[in-house]
Amino acid sequence: MQSAITISLVEEARGGPFVYWDGLADGCRRAAAAGFDAVELFVPGPDAVDRAELRSLLGQHGLKLAAVGTGAGWVKHKLSLTDADADQRTKAIAFIKRIIDFAAEFNAPAIIGSMQGRYGDGLSKDGALGLLRDALNELGPCAAGKGQRLIYEPLNRYETNLFNTIGAGTELLKSLDTDAVTLLADLFHMHIEETDLPAAIRDNAASIGHVHFVDSNRRAAGFGHMDHAAIIAALKDIGYAGYLCAEALPLPDSDAAATKTIETIRRLTA
Repeated sequence: MQSAITISLVEEARGGPFVYWDGLADGCRRAAAAGFDAVELFVPGPDAVDRAELRSLLGQHGLKLAAVGTGAGWVKHKLSLTDADADQRTKAIAFIKRIIDFAAEFNAPAIIGSMQGRYGDGLSKDGALGLLRDALNELGPCAAGKGQRLIYEPLNRYETNLFNTIGAGTELLKSLDTDAVTLLADLFHMHIEETDLPAAIRDNAASIGHVHFVDSNRRAAGFGHMDHAAIIAALKDIGYAGYLCAEALPLPDSDAAATKTIETIRRLTA
């Protein structure tokens, strides 16, 4: 398993669960100094990052790009894959395709979380699920064509009413016409929705392609009461070899959150 940490470049999301907030260069420097293998980016859009600068910073600091989030499509642009307006859905798919293209230049996948949307306001549950499946069936092959898999993130009930558990996410993947979509197991969302986190990991072993490594209170792993030893044991049991990424609140500050995360990862994966 490899370690990663989040850098947000989206001002509209400031205060959210990302560790570094002060620019790409600052985030890469501090991630490398803390001992992380990679960074995960939350970007305003596909053209918000200078490719040459990112490539230089990753090389300079010996980092990889773990993934790129698409959440700004919702937070900043209010785009959703389950919007009742077909034109808005078209824009949402186009936004994600461009993020897929950007991430793939650095051998990284894109993540769909908040852009999945929800049902309601005249859109039925079945209607929303159909729209989400259609979108993933279109976007998955786009990712595969770039040598990547698309990452879909089940969110807790307060953020979406579509798919909330890893098991439900697995059933979604089984219903798709593409095998290019995998799941993000976010421990914070799982803490709210799952009855047994290690069991959920073991039961859905083939579906999990990325992990957000965080604690029960959405602070860095080790600053809450989650049993990370049992979670890591489950990930080892299923042969997970991907990233453990700190998508966590920068509390008490970014450096402390980074230090606690890397200490927890090293202690449990050694």
